[in-house]
Amino acid sequence: MSEPSSSRRHFLKTAAAATAVSTFNIVPRHVLGGPRFVPPSEKVNVAIVGAGGQGRVNLRQLLQLDDVQVIAVADAAESFSLENFYYKGMGGRLPTKADIEKHYAEKTPNFRCADYEDFRVMLKKEKAVDAVLCATPDHLHAYVSCVAMRAGKHVYCEKPLTHNIWESRHVAKVAAETGVATLLGSQGHSSLGTRETIEYIQDGAIGTVREIHSWVGAKRWNPTLTGKPADTPPVPAGLNWDLWLGPREERPFHPAYFPVAWRDFWAFGTTGIGDFGCHDLNTAVRAFDLPLPERVQAFAAGVMDSEIAPHGSIIHYLFPAGEKRPPMKLTWYDGGLMPEKPEALGAFPLPRRGTLYVGDKGVIQCDGSGGAPRLFPDVLRASYQKPEPRLKRSAGHHRDWIDACKGGPAASSPFDYSAHLTEIVLLGVLSLRTGKEIVWDAANMKATGLSAADAFIRESYRPGWEVV
Repeated sequence: MSEPSSSRRHFLKTAAAATAVSTFNIVPRHVLGGPRFVPPSEKVNVAIVGAGGQGRVNLRQLLQLDDVQVIAVADAAESFSLENFYYKGMGGRLPTKADIEKHYAEKTPNFRCADYEDFRVMLKKEKAVDAVLCATPDHLHAYVSCVAMRAGKHVYCEKPLTHNIWESRHVAKVAAETGVATLLGSQGHSSLGTRETIEYIQDGAIGTVREIHSWVGAKRWNPTLTGKPADTPPVPAGLNWDLWLGPREERPFHPAYFPVAWRDFWAFGTTGIGDFGCHDLNTAVRAFDLPLPERVQAFAAGVMDSEIAPHGSIIHYLFPAGEKRPPMKLTWYDGGLMPEKPEALGAFPLPRRGTLYVGDKGVIQCDGSGGAPRLFPDVLRASYQKPEPRLKRSAGHHRDWIDACKGGPAASSPFDYSAHLTEIVLLGVLSLRTGKEIVWDAANMKATGLSAADAFIRESYRPGWEVV
């Protein structure tokens, strides 16, 4: 289903013979000639795959960029309500299509956004697409990203990059082979706070750091379930349930899965750490150049089984020493669990979501997803001289990706890096799912002495949905 790797387009005004009303045609760039990267003077044509809550969050960012036009949307669902979730409003391809057309109507009255149930059909028919933004459930991330990259499209994929560890390494491999511009949807990676925290740490603001704590208050969407739903309500009108399942084995529809709440289930999601880990562990991985951990041990809080994730967790990561760092312990908490507050923070309360870097001279506390650094104790903050900016500042997470699509510098979290970050996150998921400590043999992609982990490290796929 791969298409030619180059596809660019201009809007060409033509007269409609029957109506004499001006319309716009989008001409693929391969008709005009040129490589897959979009010339700086032209617009990047983007297709959205996955028009749920996060897809629409990303859409709002893209619509703010004058050199972007969203020309197509694909989703297995026509429309669905998001009112019971923090996103609010409506999801699905038809409401999203309507919003896109409304946005462009002022400048381009006859603009039309194409809508598709199956993104593969979209890529075959919409030759003008330059780039794909993937905001599907986790279990489809690798498949969508690889199909799009092999079709020559630049790809932005929501976090986590993939659902299993093998997929992360494979997606990075495909990105390197195809040479397209890629970015993980870890928006905090582009924040000023992320850069300042790294600069503080690397400047020695709190001395030698051996201990990191990161936490988020997120809990299960389905708090009363103890396993796989037993009843089988009808599939909602307008939802292609088989297509939504994608690579997963057939199972009956249930509203506990769709929309949004799929994160609770191992088949589709990766629980709290999968949802937030790529946001909140990113600064630590960058600041200390953390390799893959040697050992990971997770402890589940509340009921879980082979189908449904726990209500919360505590996950301990042990990282080896490096040239410029001692051995480090990083601990993750979710489901309302939190670390003890260091004495250095005094009366300052721990927020519902955040990260602590504990050094031998002081503590840095940041809010989640790239929050600004707060230095403790107060006496240290009063005496510390903030370092001069050293790391390149971001023009905006989506802005950086679009610039990369035009041949500019790589965005700050491309797939080669974000695959590494995602593997760290997914090792925590692996320990939760097996209920065992993971002694990680990174070279062989194996949990030492734990053959039961193999089925989660590289999962199986329904025929026709293999990740290649």
